[in-house]
Order: sequence, then C-alpha cells, then structure tokens
Amino acid sequence: MSSQTQTASIQTLLEAEKDAQAIVEKARTYRTQRLKDARSEAAKEVDAYKKKKEQEYKDYESENTGSSEDAEKQAEKAIIQQLEEIEKSHKEGKQAIVDNLLASIVKSDPQMHINAIKI
Repeated sequence: MSSQTQTASIQTLLEAEKDAQAIVEKARTYRTQRLKDARSEAAKEVDAYKKKKEQEYKDYESENTGSSEDAEKQAEKAIIQQLEEIEKSHKEGKQAIVDNLLASIVKSDPQMHINAIKI
C-alpha cells in the first residue's frame, strides 16, 4: 500500500509541477504582451508629439516667412528711394560740374613749378 500512496503522491507532485509550469508560462506570456503593448503605446505617443512639434514649426515658419517678405519689400523701397535721390542730385549738379570742368580747361594760368630752377 505504501507504493500506491507513493505513486499517488508522486502523481500529485507531477500534476502540481505541471500546473506551476503552466502558471509560469502564462505569466511570461502576459509580461511579453504587456511589453509589446507598452512599446506600441510609446511609439504612438512619440509620433503624436512629433506631429505636434512639426505643426508648431510650420506655424512658426509661416509667421516669420511673411515678416521676412515684408522686410524685403521695405528694403527694396528704400533702395529705390536712394537711387531716385542719387539721380536727382546727379541731374541737379551735372551742369555745374561740366561748367567747372570747362572753366578749368579753358582758363589757363601757367606757372612755373616751385622746385624748378630759374635760368
């Protein structure tokens, strides 16, 4: 009878070990699934954050691009205004400069150089 009780005890222990292995395997599977879920959730959060930051960058870029275009237009206006002023002063002073040059060329007042030796 002792061999029957031993066999029954061994059988009970083997069943308990089998149940324990099933529980451990179930826990491993559960842990693996939770890790996969956590990774996919983290990837979703990263993508959402990336999209948000890209949209913020696009908004910022569009705001500042417009201001650079305005600055460019203002610079062009300033350049055109300066060119007009230069042309105006050229037209006003042109005749005076020509008269001054002609007077210098026509009026001749020859003088000996101060270092020249008089003979």
